Amino acid sequence: MGCCQSKEGKRDWKPLEDRSCTDIPWLLLFMLFCLGMLCICGFAIATGAASRLLSGYDSYGNTCGQKNTKIEGVELSGRDMREHKYVFFLEPCNFDLINRKIKSIALCVSQCPSTQLQTLNDIKQFALHNGSELCTYDITPARYTSHAERETKCPKLPVHASKPIPVFRRCIPVEIACYAEFIQAFVTFVSDNSVLHRVTAGVMASKEIIMGLCVLALVLSLVMMVVIRYISKVLVWILTILVIICSIGGTGVLWWLYADHRNALKTNMTTVFGKEVASDNVKALLAYAIGTTVFTVVLLIVMFFMRKRVALTISLFHVAGKVFIHLPLLVMQPLWTFLCLMLFWVYWITVLLFLGTAGTPLKNNSTNLVEYKLEGPLQYMVWYHAVGLIWISEFILAFQQMTIAGAVVTYYFTRNKSQMTSVPILKAMGRTFRYHLGTLAKGSFIITLVKIPRLILMYMHSQLKGKENACARCMLKCCICCLWCLEKCLAYLNQNAYTATAINSTNFCTSAKDAFVILVENALRVAAINTVGDFVLFLGKVLIVSCTAFAGVLALNYQREYTVWVLPLLIVCLFAFLVAHCFLSVFENVVDVLFLCFAVDTKYNDGSPGHEYYMDKSLMEFVENSKKMGMYKSGGDTGDGKEMESMTNRGGTLA
Repeated sequence: MGCCQSKEGKRDWKPLEDRSCTDIPWLLLFMLFCLGMLCICGFAIATGAASRLLSGYDSYGNTCGQKNTKIEGVELSGRDMREHKYVFFLEPCNFDLINRKIKSIALCVSQCPSTQLQTLNDIKQFALHNGSELCTYDITPARYTSHAERETKCPKLPVHASKPIPVFRRCIPVEIACYAEFIQAFVTFVSDNSVLHRVTAGVMASKEIIMGLCVLALVLSLVMMVVIRYISKVLVWILTILVIICSIGGTGVLWWLYADHRNALKTNMTTVFGKEVASDNVKALLAYAIGTTVFTVVLLIVMFFMRKRVALTISLFHVAGKVFIHLPLLVMQPLWTFLCLMLFWVYWITVLLFLGTAGTPLKNNSTNLVEYKLEGPLQYMVWYHAVGLIWISEFILAFQQMTIAGAVVTYYFTRNKSQMTSVPILKAMGRTFRYHLGTLAKGSFIITLVKIPRLILMYMHSQLKGKENACARCMLKCCICCLWCLEKCLAYLNQNAYTATAINSTNFCTSAKDAFVILVENALRVAAINTVGDFVLFLGKVLIVSCTAFAGVLALNYQREYTVWVLPLLIVCLFAFLVAHCFLSVFENVVDVLFLCFAVDTKYNDGSPGHEYYMDKSLMEFVENSKKMGMYKSGGDTGDGKEMESMTNRGGTLA
């Protein structure tokens, strides 16, 4: 199990000839780790955490909706709560940021208040008519208005109308102002609380628009993938022209809207709230306009210097477009991966919530309230669970990369494309599942080893912000940046290692070594292809985000009197970028796999009988164009000049 040792001194690549299981010890280790994750979930369920999470429990250790046993030292515990199924908080908007929980006494009630209660007498009448007591259990409804401790043992007035959360049975207020107070605990850089209230109200008021724009971003990403598949030859020119038009047009529209809103602010002063919202919108539009202006200028300068490489990008994308024509299910691969990640994240969050309500009941002597906490070695289960989040998430992403690599490798190294299986991507998925899960486990674990220290350092930097000296702050940032760069390099090497495994069925370290040697031998090609390909895909992402943001500006413009644009537009743009990145990253993976296959093809084949090339004519045209434009100089890569000349002379032997 030596890391980078191979039994063969110099081994030739043998695409798709032999297939065997790889990295079996790592697969067993990964399975044991996943078994440990399941044991944590089973422990949480067995200790009653699941029922406490779903049904909820009060501040005295009673689980709502069931009969409870007495907790020693807690007077109000052990009550029969079968008729009291909902959790009610006396101060639901008082959130404790440090302990990440609602800082309030919780009670089990039979019904959440459906209307706002202004006085203690309203609370009393609600209890008498509905049988739902909103003060602590030791106070009868008749004494609500006269009890000496009514200020601390009864809910804070006014009591907002609330409704239970689906599944979890917690009474949550429906008042927007309460959400603003709730979110305020997370925001430390906002000094004007009224601004936060208006921003939160803007998000709540425009939630339908936000959802519609997110759907628009998804549709635009799918359209972009269809464009890549069918009209790849003109894609680069379309993207270039549209990005220029959208960038300049969007910048102009933002400046026009800024001037329009500024004039409206000066001439129309309706209400104080409307004036504040309009003022916030003017400031937001000014910031957006300045930002887009700077971005447009930088983008135009970069595109000017990249203009000579557009023709090469057209040829490269044309070859990748053929892959999507033969492998149409590649477009759906991000959707499957997203669903798998969502299912796992839902499971992970659910178990984490289980752990938050697991353990033994402990009484806080200062407040006489009960909390459930893990003690001793059991508290380390949370850390184990956190590592599982990173490792298994990286494993799912690696499975997608290996599946894409296996399908593209099958396409490339099949001389007669008409003889390919009808669903090569499903074939590649089955091959990955049968032979190479151990390789994925090892590769994803390496990424996890780098990501965990980086996240810890980022947490330390955020916790020590403003307390450490300049030297320590600089060292932390340098360490974070170095780990980030190392993570990106390892991720790129892992992807090529998965491709090498898909070709040769070798273990992870052997594949990583072979892929690294190939990449070093073709360093100039790697730099050029990655630069041009990443730039064009970046333009596609910019186009999707720009169109979505432009539609958002037009839609939100109709709610200028009620909505602050800052947060809704940022949410929409972030979601649009993530969706675009998710889909276009598949195209980027296809290009990287094609290049590695091409490099292996040119290294071990020379066009002679028995050693014919696998590549098609379009890829050869790309190489010829690259040579003519001077991107590959003789001697820049190992044997590159002679190889290009011999390949050009034998162009007629191409498949």
